[in-house]
Amino acid sequence: MKQTAVEWFQEQIIKIVNGTCELSEIQIFEQAKEMEKEQIIDFGYDIAEDLAWGKYRDKKAMEERYNEFLTYREDDDDI
Repeated sequence: MKQTAVEWFQEQIIKIVNGTCELSEIQIFEQAKEMEKEQIIDFGYDIAEDLAWGKYRDKKAMEERYNEFLTYREDDDDI
């Protein structure tokens, strides 16, 4: 399952509390920032493609599209 950067970050914090984390706090923070950046860029490409095809979305529709994006990314990881 594809995790958002925030979900991954939360998982790492729990590992720190449990004493099972192999990364430093700084490594965790930097990796989470990089993951978030990649997710934003990927979502931006998806929205740009929608706009190129003339699909305009209001705020509610954008939220639904984001949820679709996350689902698509989860399916993509199963390949």
